[in-house]
Amino acid sequence: MNDILDKTARETVAAFAAKQLSPVEYMQALIARVEASEPQVGALYAFRPEQALQDAKAAESRYMAGAPMGRLDGMPVSVKELIATKGDPIPQGTAAVDLVPATADAPTAARLREDGAIIFAKTTCPDYGMLSSGLSTFHQLSRNPWKLSENPGGSSAGAASAGAAGYGPLHIGTDIGGSVRLPAGWTGLFGFKPSLGRMPIDPYYTGRCAGPMTPTVDDAAFVMPTVTRPDWRDATSLPYEALDWDVPAANVKGMKIGLMLDAGCGLDADPEVKAAVQRAADTFAAQGAEIIPVAPVLTREMLDGLDVGWRARFWGIMQGLSPEKRDKILPYILEWASSAVNYSPIEVARGFDQTFGMRRTCAAVFQQVDVILSPVNPSVSYPADWASPTNDPMRPFEHIAFTMPWNMGEQPAASINCGFSASGMPIGLQIVAPRFADLTVIAVAKAYEDWRGPINNWPRYDA
Repeated sequence: MNDILDKTARETVAAFAAKQLSPVEYMQALIARVEASEPQVGALYAFRPEQALQDAKAAESRYMAGAPMGRLDGMPVSVKELIATKGDPIPQGTAAVDLVPATADAPTAARLREDGAIIFAKTTCPDYGMLSSGLSTFHQLSRNPWKLSENPGGSSAGAASAGAAGYGPLHIGTDIGGSVRLPAGWTGLFGFKPSLGRMPIDPYYTGRCAGPMTPTVDDAAFVMPTVTRPDWRDATSLPYEALDWDVPAANVKGMKIGLMLDAGCGLDADPEVKAAVQRAADTFAAQGAEIIPVAPVLTREMLDGLDVGWRARFWGIMQGLSPEKRDKILPYILEWASSAVNYSPIEVARGFDQTFGMRRTCAAVFQQVDVILSPVNPSVSYPADWASPTNDPMRPFEHIAFTMPWNMGEQPAASINCGFSASGMPIGLQIVAPRFADLTVIAVAKAYEDWRGPINNWPRYDA
């Protein structure tokens, strides 16, 4: 019965519409898989199987009457805890936050519900969403389904764990420095960060996006028409375009593709990571693309400046807490943020200004090439109970040097699996295109996915 969960989202909705598969049958299979897997995987927050079944029964009735609510009617979807859902608290991954129910759905949740999707659960994140880890003082520890001793990454940790463990094909995360792409890379998923403003988000912040994390490129493309519809609450939104996300795989012959194997600072990519990305680039070359080595877009000054700005911002938030609440924050995060007490206002302003330097270098590199390939994560894996790949609060962002610049530059970027390490862990290839060229990322990713072939050995814990 659980084989139906391995269908793509498009195939599943088509089967609902053709009355070949019931949303109730699908939801029952999903609930069974979740209940069998969660003790090991630890991906979910606010999982309500009874409500999900009621919603599935309502969708089944609509299909039987030939009147589905929308293009995703009856399709289970998870959303990251940080994405507000009406009536649910938003703990932000930390025990320090009061549990106040959200008064409205955030844009992503609202659009999904409008099209009939069933938000069957939310997914975990670390304290304040500021770690690339499944470690949290509020949520259970999320683990990497490929190897439970290892970390799924983050901050969209639970979304990555759920996607890799087969909790259906559609999961939505958020990304301000790589928080969709990093965990997607470590768990073998396709993770897509659209151009800033393409997918409305609330609350918004410099570089903050939401995006799908899915087993296939087509799953992500299938959900994008829904989640990109406009919402007035996002003052950073792009003018709405009804894009055709069902683009064919790109013909890369003659395309100039940049290859960036050096991030400019931070952790050096492991040899296995570099080798996998180089093999992917060789595949593009074999298909007629011109591979052009490109220099890094990030400097040490830029990365450290952003660190200063973010520390100061979060220390400001934490100063508003009582000492008792502050003591509940993950010690790693508290140590990281509290160091900002010694920064001058000028240092903080200069640090934040580095985002504009990144914006310039990210735009400049696309004067040479059409698309850029790079690693997503510099490391193959790290322990599940570590707060970050360095596990050092004084070196917190050494692993985001390949991903974070594109948040500040606002370019669309994706992670797609390009192989496995000798230890069996997934390795992610990053595909980046110029601002607003979201469909180029999708088309190039589809091409690479076709050449690579499907992943047929996803980890499962309900056998």
